[in-house]
Amino acid sequence: MSRSASATRDMRDTPRNNLRDPRQTVQMIGATRPLPRSKRRGGRGTIAPTTAPVAAPPARARARWKFFLSGMGVACAGVFAGVLLLGGLIERQASLDEAAPSDAIIVLGAAQWNGKPSPVLQARLDHAYELWRRKLAPAIIVTGGTGEGDRFSESQVARQYLVGRGVPPAAILMEERGRSSYESMSAASSLMIRRGWYRATVVSDPFHMLRLKRMGDDLGLRTFTSPTRTSPILPGSDAEWFYKLREVGTLAYYLVARG
Repeated sequence: MSRSASATRDMRDTPRNNLRDPRQTVQMIGATRPLPRSKRRGGRGTIAPTTAPVAAPPARARARWKFFLSGMGVACAGVFAGVLLLGGLIERQASLDEAAPSDAIIVLGAAQWNGKPSPVLQARLDHAYELWRRKLAPAIIVTGGTGEGDRFSESQVARQYLVGRGVPPAAILMEERGRSSYESMSAASSLMIRRGWYRATVVSDPFHMLRLKRMGDDLGLRTFTSPTRTSPILPGSDAEWFYKLREVGTLAYYLVARG
């Protein structure tokens, strides 16, 4: 038998199952391979559509995300509680009048209008004058520097106003460099300590009292607070709420900065 006849018989005897159907193959990059039986559906050569499963996030990633959210919740709750606590302490100190015999009365500066005290500054000065008239202290220290574009400092205007009300010039000390509450309190405390004075009654608006008391004590004074009750920043007004909220942030910053 010839070789070609033998090859033809071998091909006829080969089972059809062993023949590769081109419809059951998938074209790969540079090669062709048969589609696995597990991917076939229905009739011969039909390819079942497949969808890649979405992998669930690893357990470790879920745990980290849960820990992060829990931490954020605790932090927000802590901030909220801190705001409520400081707000309550500010409100409590604002309600107190601790005026007592002192070596000096310190008046915190406020805006002046071209040589005249603003209503806020005037209310503070009027209260300081009443304390001086009651002989709670022999001297008044007025504070506040010169604002940008101003011709007069807050302390200059305050001194002039008190002299006009009858306070002897010799009883008034001036601090003219302070541009913030801490700078003014620091300079005023230095004036007092150089003279051997340590007891101070501080005058400002009610919402300001707690921070000023803490500053005075930190600077080496025995500090009493006596807020004015005639300020144009009225209790319960939008302006007062604004200043109270600002005071919460300012006091928190001071406490953190000073340790």
